[in-house]
Amino acid sequence: MAELKDTILLNSKKIVVSNVYHDITLLDWLRNYRKITGTKEGCAEGDCGACSVIINDDGSGSSRPINSCLVRLGQVIGSSVTTIEGLGCDKNPHPLQIAFTNEHASQCGYCTPGFIMSGISLLNSNKKITDDTINDAISGNLCRCTGYSPIIKAIKSVANNRISQTNNQSIKKNKKISLGNVTYFKPSNLKELKNYLIKTKNFQFLAGGTDLNLQRPIINQKEDKIICLDAIKELNSIKHLKEKIILGGAVTIESFLEAIRSKMPELVEILQRFGSPQIRNQGTIGGNLCTSSPIGDIAPVLLVLNSGLNLFGRNGYKKINVTNFFKGYRKNVLKKNEIISSIEIPYPDKKNKIFSWKLSKRYDQDISTVSLAINIRIQNNIIKELNMAAGGVAATPKMLDKLSKSMLEKNLDDAIDFAIHNLENHIQPISDLRGSSHYRLEAIKGLFRRLQICLNQDKKSLSIMEL
Repeated sequence: MAELKDTILLNSKKIVVSNVYHDITLLDWLRNYRKITGTKEGCAEGDCGACSVIINDDGSGSSRPINSCLVRLGQVIGSSVTTIEGLGCDKNPHPLQIAFTNEHASQCGYCTPGFIMSGISLLNSNKKITDDTINDAISGNLCRCTGYSPIIKAIKSVANNRISQTNNQSIKKNKKISLGNVTYFKPSNLKELKNYLIKTKNFQFLAGGTDLNLQRPIINQKEDKIICLDAIKELNSIKHLKEKIILGGAVTIESFLEAIRSKMPELVEILQRFGSPQIRNQGTIGGNLCTSSPIGDIAPVLLVLNSGLNLFGRNGYKKINVTNFFKGYRKNVLKKNEIISSIEIPYPDKKNKIFSWKLSKRYDQDISTVSLAINIRIQNNIIKELNMAAGGVAATPKMLDKLSKSMLEKNLDDAIDFAIHNLENHIQPISDLRGSSHYRLEAIKGLFRRLQICLNQDKKSLSIMEL
């Protein structure tokens, strides 16, 4: 049997990956090896969107935009990748490219390919084309000269003339890919994963890579083994049960958002602000928890909903509550050979209200300075049930158990005043580049006032502009 070659379906053409001796990014492969230079490099950190491409890795015909600077070549071998060159050319441009010209939506043009790819992805989706969906679609694309108004007009102008740009071709995928000193193992189910865990030593897990790929060196002097989790069937499952939703650890943030949009709409904003569609399409729930950042946006929500985590490793399964997962700054209970196989999130009681807020220096595409999640039930203006968790105020995402208990059975306004005047006894945030300790304390106090206004005025949420 002939050896299966490492192949990428690039702009509908099968390309054999050859003469690549380092674990390079998809962006570098496109520009330096394939000489496809429409895809640009701006920040190389997933912020600017100039490197956006469309990927389809399951052969279904569905596609999603990602940042090619945050994805390593080994991750996308066996997938379909579409760049700006695959959409149209001078003689036969895509309608959206024509619209950008007609609406004067491009000046220097450096950012334009990324905007086109984000716009195409929205046009190919099932979403309605509105200001909100357009703003979200291009939230990860930075324009410094044209301004966003003509770009939005261009996308709107072709909203009723959608032209699908997907490819149903598929290619066989290797289970083992070597690029220089780096070897990628790609199990397709948990049984295969367990075999790799038994046989392989000195490896790293990799799901989306939006965090890890920024830390890993491109040129490795020593052998590096990567076990990819994104293709494992069980880790991508989403199960809607009567009382809870169960999400596989490799479910992307975008899939998480769509899965809870109707069941828990209160979480939509916090998940949208997690990052741009390019980030949400690549980053995973399990990966976000495993980074164990004290400012993780998802953790406070999971804490107040009393979520459970199912872990999987060489010795099988075990289950823990998310409150027992974090052990210190960037530390958790996982052993070297363990992963989060799934997350069980109970639906809140219909009598309860859920709030989740994030404060950051930028509204979109920014890490939290502080975040606060609240699960509360009020009866006759008296707090009957309360769970609160905060991010950015301690070495780990922190449950505010003692403060929550102190607010029970109090009148709402009295309880909020109590919390504000006693907050220093429950959190002692540090000062860093994102905000001082004093700022973080005052910010959390402000979020308590926002909670008070929302509950007194019976609002599900409250934008910054309403305060």
